[in-house]
Amino acid sequence: MGEAETNGLAQLDVLVIDDDPHSLAIVKAILRGLGVGKVRPVADAGSAFRAMRDARPDIVFVDWLMNPLDGLDFVRLLRKGEDSPDPKVPVVMLTGHSQAHRVKEARDAGVTEFLVKPVSVRDIAAKLELVIRHPRSFIRTTKYVGPDRRRRLRPHDGADRRIAGAGEAGGDA
Repeated sequence: MGEAETNGLAQLDVLVIDDDPHSLAIVKAILRGLGVGKVRPVADAGSAFRAMRDARPDIVFVDWLMNPLDGLDFVRLLRKGEDSPDPKVPVVMLTGHSQAHRVKEARDAGVTEFLVKPVSVRDIAAKLELVIRHPRSFIRTTKYVGPDRRRRLRPHDGADRRIAGAGEAGGDA
């Protein structure tokens, strides 16, 4: 039995969305090289929604800058759209921009993980590991739909700390 079979990657169905054919080919090749069983590349968000209706992926990798619908709008529609094929699917945002405000904007849209281009085998493997082995709880409120934005629970002694109450763990938001 190979490593991909023992770590569960051979059973994964991953949808990759990028309008740049070279970037799409690179991410597809890395995922296949890591042993992901099914990699479905698509060039735009509309095709992605159709592909998700045909078969729901386990994970979605999406580029931020695309036309006509960019990756961030895709995530917003995926998370909040009434006809969304799978609002809870983990989404890894791919982008060439790593500024803090972009990371926050992606997180607030419901992105599960953030990956800066150029990507490497190690980067993609690490994000797969996080999504598979350390999945985040899904949250739906009036203002936010997506994975829990807290990475870990830790005490906070500032004035705005959460008070752990019945059934609630204290942590940072």
